[in-house]
Amino acid sequence: MGLFEIVHSLAAHLPEIKAPAAPPTAKERLIWTGVALVLFFMMYNTTCLGVVHQAGSLDFLQTITASKIGSLLTAGIGPIVFASIFLQLFNGAGILNLDMKNKDDKRKFLETQKVLAILLAFIEGVIFVVTLKVGIVPLFGNFGEGIVTLADGSQAMHAPFTMALVILQIAMGSIVILYLDEIMTKYGIGSGVSLFIAAGVSFAVITGVMNLIMGPVGVVDIMSEGGAEALPNALLALAPFIFTALVFFTVVYAEGVKVEIPIAFERVRGLVPKLPLKYFYVSNIPVIFASALILNIQLFGTALQGDHFTIPFTDIDITGFVHAIGYVDSQGQLRDGLLYFFTPIYAGSGTLAHWEFITNATTPLFGIPEWVHAIAYVIGLALLSLLFGLFWVETANMDAKSVANQLSSSGLQIPGFRRDPRMLESILNKNIFPLTVLGSISVGLLAGVADLTGALGTGTGILLTVGILYRMYEQMEQQQMFELMPVLKGLAS
Repeated sequence: MGLFEIVHSLAAHLPEIKAPAAPPTAKERLIWTGVALVLFFMMYNTTCLGVVHQAGSLDFLQTITASKIGSLLTAGIGPIVFASIFLQLFNGAGILNLDMKNKDDKRKFLETQKVLAILLAFIEGVIFVVTLKVGIVPLFGNFGEGIVTLADGSQAMHAPFTMALVILQIAMGSIVILYLDEIMTKYGIGSGVSLFIAAGVSFAVITGVMNLIMGPVGVVDIMSEGGAEALPNALLALAPFIFTALVFFTVVYAEGVKVEIPIAFERVRGLVPKLPLKYFYVSNIPVIFASALILNIQLFGTALQGDHFTIPFTDIDITGFVHAIGYVDSQGQLRDGLLYFFTPIYAGSGTLAHWEFITNATTPLFGIPEWVHAIAYVIGLALLSLLFGLFWVETANMDAKSVANQLSSSGLQIPGFRRDPRMLESILNKNIFPLTVLGSISVGLLAGVADLTGALGTGTGILLTVGILYRMYEQMEQQQMFELMPVLKGLAS
């Protein structure tokens, strides 16, 4: 029995959310979506027992993974997305040999993804705790926990029981999110993972706007000082919000760009609707996977933290080689090396500070200009988005052959061409493949460039949120149309 079969066999012992006996109504879907959001924000704002409460702004990692360091959602959706990335890469490389168009193989994929996500939830919990990304407060002092003095005179924390408890809480938080995602898929509107990303980004934007207006150096404070420069300074303080709005409207416009192919119903003469193929054909899925991969590279890169490295059981110094791969500072952030090129820009608060950092700063070891880092990050995000876009089209049955079969089985054809799935596939492929390539690259470039503006909630976060909300609106509209005209369900099935 191979490793895949062993992991898949564990899925039979896990709880499962049963599919509804009848399709939920639009009202029921809204209720389930609301319940999932309430539970999400309850965990989002609950600090783990044994963890120091941490106040402050959300960074890129927390925004994109719908997480909050120190809370029950410290790992957020990271394990779920990363598990999907692993399996898609293995399947794309031919290691798993799963046909995602086959229902049994697709079920095996999803069940294995659930098991792997649970395992990764515990692994990421260990990483967050062991690397001290969360502040630990010893809870079991009677069992030898507390601050101890080492032989060299330095002090260190000894709290193994509290650390184990925090790891369990972080892992359970992600596992609850995993099952909420399953509930959303079967009973709610859209995907739970997408919903939680949108919720996290929206929360970051709202709190960011309030800080820009009411904060210590916000608009209210600046205008109260008066003077000739008060108004220009207030506008500069609002620059992150201005760029947030600009990115928002750019994404809304891009979402509306589409190619329309005329189609006809075989059984309904004279009715010639159009099949809309969006420019963002694969939606924001590629940039979700690409961002999650980049952020998990940064998370696992914390293993490179240290100033001196040798080969185990030898005295051979490999510090320079390790730092060339990735240099991690005392805060646990990648700041130099090869892996640093694929990390987002961290430049503090404010658009001006963001741009000044990109323009003038260099890396601490190799002196690489930050503008080189910025260009490499944007290009890398675009190429990763292309890779995951091509994978997603195949696994989600969005390729030309699958769409042609769906149209043909529904009694649809393109006017002027004979009713043959192969003919439909040939015509559709002339549009679907270019849209997949261009849309995936464009969504990656747009997200990367938007990140460089210092927009609230990050440019990638805003792009994801707009796309997610747009698709939720479309699904709600479609659900209402099906309830008003039940005959359409037969054509859409």
